[in-house]
Amino acid sequence: MTVDLSGSRQIPLELPLPARRGLRHYVVGDANRAAFALIELWPDWPSPVTLLIGSQGSGKTHLAAIWAKRSEARVFSSESLASMDPPAVTAAGHVAVEDLGEGFDERGLFHLLNAAAEARRSVLLTSRRELASWNIQTPDLLSRLRAATPVNLHEPDDPLLESLLGKLFADRQTVVEASVIRFAATRMERSYAAALVLVDALDRAALSAKSPVTRSLAARILLEHSSREPELPELDDRAKSGNCSS
Repeated sequence: MTVDLSGSRQIPLELPLPARRGLRHYVVGDANRAAFALIELWPDWPSPVTLLIGSQGSGKTHLAAIWAKRSEARVFSSESLASMDPPAVTAAGHVAVEDLGEGFDERGLFHLLNAAAEARRSVLLTSRRELASWNIQTPDLLSRLRAATPVNLHEPDDPLLESLLGKLFADRQTVVEASVIRFAATRMERSYAAALVLVDALDRAALSAKSPVTRSLAARILLEHSSREPELPELDDRAKSGNCSS
């Protein structure tokens, strides 16, 4: 949406749209098929604890939301571990903890996993980093995490990247021709983070110019971004609602 403040000048308005994190909104491809299948496999998981690993924007939050709805679980951030009451949390149901990595409250996670085991609850953990890089200092916690089932969300191939771009534009209620999406997908960096950056940049540029996202606009934005390091935008719920998250 735009507001006309000076006749021909158009300024984008930042209006957050509802997050679309339902099962039917998740885009599945070879890069994330194993992770999606494991979420769908619950409650018949190989182990009570699953560790979901993927880069920024790979869809960990979306998968956690799908699983939470399926299992009626509660979802917490890693920062919540320091103040969490594990017996009370696990008494209420299954649990997901997002964005774990170096520096989180190890004691809190250790007690949460113990309480979940006693209550026979499942736990889903997400992280951008492999377990080996977490620098765990609590041996018993490390032992429990090594017993978890790990599954990786790999960087997207061309078909998944094309579908993901279309999904991200749809989440922003921005109509883009398939040929333009295909043009961008075959020329951009193959990563979830790059998809977030590109869609954000194209959407903002099109709104400012009060024009559709065209092939020429995509070419210009791609050229501009190729000359500098990708930097993730401060994403509102419009951009976070697809297979994209921490």
